[in-house]
Amino acid sequence: MNAPSQPAAPFSTLPFALDKGISPRAAIGLVVLATDNTIEHEWRNLLRLEGVAFYESRLYNSPQITPETLASMEKDIAASVALIRPGETINVVAFGCTSGAMVIGEERVFERVREARPGVACTTPITAALAGLKALGAKRIALLTPYVRSISEWMGGYIEERGIGIARAGSYNHENDNEVARIDAASVRRAVLKLGRHESVDAVFVSCTSLRVAEQVLALETELGKPVTSSNHAMAWHALRLAGVNDPLPAFGKLFEAQAR
Repeated sequence: MNAPSQPAAPFSTLPFALDKGISPRAAIGLVVLATDNTIEHEWRNLLRLEGVAFYESRLYNSPQITPETLASMEKDIAASVALIRPGETINVVAFGCTSGAMVIGEERVFERVREARPGVACTTPITAALAGLKALGAKRIALLTPYVRSISEWMGGYIEERGIGIARAGSYNHENDNEVARIDAASVRRAVLKLGRHESVDAVFVSCTSLRVAEQVLALETELGKPVTSSNHAMAWHALRLAGVNDPLPAFGKLFEAQAR
């Protein structure tokens, strides 16, 4: 290193104090798919609470949504989680893929997460949706997905096996995750209202972390008179509740007023 041309300014070592940082109430880890365009955007609004923060890591995935590409993500979960604030406290880890969590298996996802974060509370979009729908007392729901028919129908069966009936189901029948992120708000609104208006439906679940739904939830619920939730919406709620943050947030819809059962 070259010597400075001018004498150095006087240098002082200054005192400082440590506080609890930006997440004294809850530090939430979020695993985001490489192709996901949406979840971070929606979570920035849903988790805008004093003392709560989320920290994300990305995981490689194919933009083509098939059982094979979804299953292939399992091997990278632990490594992705390990990159989230190493050595610092994380209260909850959320794995951000609805269909992937079902194909891999929710408990298997949690096992992989805990390889990097032993004992941490975990959730996925489908884990959160099931918990949220039960907290809302939903018995028969409308299911909206972007997936191809085979995955959509398999998802419906998965939900029904866990005690919640599917009264109506609809899909955009599309397999490209990058394009799913660009399905516009009007398309989502039309689909939610079409499926949700049936008398047999008592709540609507919109599956897929790429679909943009959270900002519409309150307006949709007002029009339908029924609860509405989505992958990102439900998982944000569940992550807060698992972290012990029980604030009612009615601006985000009925689910955010509910406590986990």
